Amino acid sequence: MSQPALDLDFGVARAFVAQARALLSTDYLPKIERCLEPLTDEDLWWRANDQSNSIGNLLLHLCGNARQWIVSGLGGALDQRARQTEFDERSLISKPELLTKLKGTLAEVDAVLDAFDTSQLLNAYQIQGSEVSALEAIFHVVEHFSMHTGQIILITKQLTARDLHFYDL
Repeated sequence: MSQPALDLDFGVARAFVAQARALLSTDYLPKIERCLEPLTDEDLWWRANDQSNSIGNLLLHLCGNARQWIVSGLGGALDQRARQTEFDERSLISKPELLTKLKGTLAEVDAVLDAFDTSQLLNAYQIQGSEVSALEAIFHVVEHFSMHTGQIILITKQLTARDLHFYDL
């Protein structure tokens, strides 16, 4: 790992990592859990068309992304991600299994971030074929999680509206 190019205020660095951990575990995860509550396993794999992703695919994708960028990229675990399989999956993986996978991934991410030496936040890491700082990697995962949480909320609204026959109006 290369040395940081700039000095970093360690209080700011610790606050950044703490906020990232909080957003993932106490903001985005509960929103996703609330979305999944009324949905069946079949609903989780519904897609508007063949080019769209299902909630199930998005959950697998969130797990793959967070593991690759944080658990492997920053934490040093072996990167075994096969990104395209996250989108190609069509089997009905159950809601409890998907939630267990998501929660397990976020627990691993949280453990890596909890142990992360914030003095290394500006150090460079090789992730997904690019050199990025740890700060960029963490910011990417939080931003990526936020975006797909929004998609899950939107799909859930489409599914619940469909069930209420709002599309028939």
